[in-house]
Formats: sequence, C-alpha cells, structure tokens
Amino acid sequence: MTDQLTVAPAGVADAGEILTVQRAAYLVEAQRYRDVFLPPLTETLDEVRAALAGPAVVLAARLGPRLVGSVRARIDGDTAHVGRLAVAPDQQGRGIGGRLLSAVEAACVGRVARFALFTGAESAENLGLYARRGYRVVAHRPDENGNRLAVLEKVVASAPGAVSPPRSGA
Repeated sequence: MTDQLTVAPAGVADAGEILTVQRAAYLVEAQRYRDVFLPPLTETLDEVRAALAGPAVVLAARLGPRLVGSVRARIDGDTAHVGRLAVAPDQQGRGIGGRLLSAVEAACVGRVARFALFTGAESAENLGLYARRGYRVVAHRPDENGNRLAVLEKVVASAPGAVSPPRSGA
C-alpha cells in the first residue's frame, strides 16, 4: 500500500468508522476470553459520539481515506487513562498500535505525570506492545464480567520526581 499512515484528532463524524474498527479489533479478545460482552463490543454509536464530543483525547489513524485505528485518553488529575486502542485486524502487526500509543502520549505531555491502562492478562501481544513502550504491570483485577485484567502504568520521565521503570532485556 502506498498510502502514508496519518494520526490526527478524531471528530464526531468519525464515530461510525471508529466503532466498526473497534468492534472488529476486539473480536479477537472476545474469542480469547470467550466473552462477547466486552465493553468495547457493547459500546453504542451514541457512546462513541459522546466520547468524541467530550473532553477526552481521541485520535484516529488513517491509511489514505481508510480509518484503520483509534485510541482515547481521559485525563483525571495527573493521570491520563488510555483506552480503546484498536487497530483493524488486517492492519495489526504493522506498528499502527505503537504509533497511536505514542501519539496519544504526545497529546497529553505536559498535562500528566503518568499514563494508566489495562488489557486482558492473557493478551500477550498487547502486553508486549505496552512493555516495549515503557509500561509496567502494577496490578491485576477482574473486569465487570470476571475476566482477569492487567493494570499497567508508565511514569512520564519529565514529571517532577519521576523514576523511569526498569528496562528489561538490557
């Protein structure tokens, strides 16, 4: 494909495409956990529109005109809560998720001291992506359906008193 990947703020008009990509991406997780009621799969179009119209940072990745991924961050105090990172299944493994994660972090820089997110505790690919990007597992908890989640955090290196997490594989 000759189209360049672009990552930019999403608008309310992107809600349908975001929901479509999100549902396609999270079907893999639904199969892994045998749970078709994961929140990203049950979220409605109106809820996506509300997220896009609200104070959250919502970014979309596009290859040409095609929306191929999205991510959100909600700032609460000194923490950016990253969520709904989704990449179209046929585009996974090409670095788009990492680009989206870097972009949402950049959009929040200077406003937060840490990033927090969660993913399924058995989702090795997701955990690997987050570890490569400096996140570390700080806890485990069940979601509302009883699936085990890994809670991850990343301290912003430029934050006062910040301590970078240890690097693995050095």
